[in-house]
Amino acid sequence: MDQRVMTGECDATCFGSEADLSSIKSSMLEVDSAVQMADWFKAFSDPTRIRIIDALLQKELCVHDLTVLLNMGQSAVSHQLRSLRNMRIVKRRKVGKTVFYSLDDTHIEQIFLQTLQHIKHG
Repeated sequence: MDQRVMTGECDATCFGSEADLSSIKSSMLEVDSAVQMADWFKAFSDPTRIRIIDALLQKELCVHDLTVLLNMGQSAVSHQLRSLRNMRIVKRRKVGKTVFYSLDDTHIEQIFLQTLQHIKHG
């Protein structure tokens, strides 16, 4: 197989596609938005955070509930919840001294379920 094909390079005779690149470029994400999106997806890159999101898809839970479900210490779960809160993936609600966590909005559920459907599909 040609080395260029393996590395994804164009052939030396390639002068680009017929696409209107200026039109595509003008509709692309701004760099700041791309950075924010990449950071947001990093939040989904940790298996513990994925399991927390999965649990919260089913029900609003307190930290203690999550420690039992994940078989983890409270400080480790709290650390992950803080990361998810900072990214606006989960929100909290305080009742007395107990803090309950839930998904921030339905977009989180949609993204999670769409991703799960995609990985199970192929």
